[in-house]
Amino acid sequence: MLIANLKDGLPRWRVRERAWRELSQLDDRQLADIGLNRADIPAVVYGRESARG
Repeated sequence: MLIANLKDGLPRWRVRERAWRELSQLDDRQLADIGLNRADIPAVVYGRESARG
């Protein structure tokens, strides 16, 4: 069970970490160009609705 969870979860974790890293490297203007701000990064990475509503 543990091995199966790791096998399934590790690729998803890597994708999320990469997305977080890439979005974090953008400056505020670049984020605004795609309709985001820094506070939106967790929502985008983890698939939750933005705190802004």
